[in-house]
Amino acid sequence: MTTSPTDVRNDPLEDPGDFSFVLGGPLFQLFRRTRLTGDALELARRRIIVITAVAWLPLLVLSALEGRLVAGGVAVPFLRDIEAHARFLVVVPLLIAAELVVHQRVRFVARQFLVRGLIPAHQRARFDEALASTTRLRNSIAAELALIAVVYVVGVLIIWGRFVALDASTWYATPTDGGRTLSLAGVWFAWVSLPIVQFLLLRWYYRIFIWVRFLWRISKLDLRLVATHPDRLGGLGFLSLTSTAFTPLALAHGALVAAWIANRIFVDGAALVDFKVEIIGVAVLVLAVVFLPLMAFSGKLFEVWVNGELDYGPLVERYAHDFEAKWLRAESRPEQPLLGTPDIQSFADMTNVYRVVRGTRFAPITRQALVMVVAATLAPIAPLLLTMMPLGELVRRLVGIVGG
Repeated sequence: MTTSPTDVRNDPLEDPGDFSFVLGGPLFQLFRRTRLTGDALELARRRIIVITAVAWLPLLVLSALEGRLVAGGVAVPFLRDIEAHARFLVVVPLLIAAELVVHQRVRFVARQFLVRGLIPAHQRARFDEALASTTRLRNSIAAELALIAVVYVVGVLIIWGRFVALDASTWYATPTDGGRTLSLAGVWFAWVSLPIVQFLLLRWYYRIFIWVRFLWRISKLDLRLVATHPDRLGGLGFLSLTSTAFTPLALAHGALVAAWIANRIFVDGAALVDFKVEIIGVAVLVLAVVFLPLMAFSGKLFEVWVNGELDYGPLVERYAHDFEAKWLRAESRPEQPLLGTPDIQSFADMTNVYRVVRGTRFAPITRQALVMVVAATLAPIAPLLLTMMPLGELVRRLVGIVGG
């Protein structure tokens, strides 16, 4: 029996292992019909090539036809516009590739709540409703139409026109007393290419909202968390595996800001230090996008820690007193040798259990994931350090810092 495009993987209640806040929506269905994706976001390379070609290739051709490819009497010809090339040849592929990575790394989450026994039977209906609600938001036609409207009304007309576009004469526009006059390439850039990037980026923020909402709803359930679980997260340790999946998204943000700064340095003569706020801002934004969703369980984990301390603290206290009374007080010291006694091992086991309880963390976030995401965000910006000092001097200073 064949399956129609509209009913593929649309019911996560049948198999929570198929749940994904990325896999779905009107654009996904359009890509399926045009053979730009499979049922599980395959063919990412094909989507990257087609979408990048639509966004970038007409700009190249039109700029060449208008004589603004290399020079053309403008301050920034097309081939010298670092920001434009980074947007369409780096950021767009990263935003598309991130879909497949996140889908593959996060789709297991819903099933893990069930197979690990974290959802009690009396909470299963609420869990299923959270899945269904998330799927409805993901597949919403109205949501994607609203994103398109925001892109054109806010993204193009307001943000790009007033705050992002260069004031100098460029391949896409010439400044005039009344604003800017777009070239033919500029018309395609403003109304086709730029909206593609902004839509992809805005759709990612919408997906993060869906992800936050799903985790928040799950955190409000009466989860069966265990204070003595070895992952020190009550059994939620599997969630810490999801954050590194957003590394391509972090790279895309870093590349977008790096290209924007590069144009200001090479065209307007600015210095890298002038953009400290923007660099810190993009790092904070990415950290929030990646890790704030996982903070939804902080309240629940704090409760696990408090209850674990109240439950196991007195138990360990009684055990320690009994152990001391048996082995250290002369009047009750046993004749059996210490070596090989089960009391020593059981005391060590009890100590390890209590150490796990006391070490409960309040969010499924690891230091390794934090470092990886920050590094991915700042990596595209790092080459701009060469605008401040020669490579040799930079290397000598770094060696000096590392070598003490």
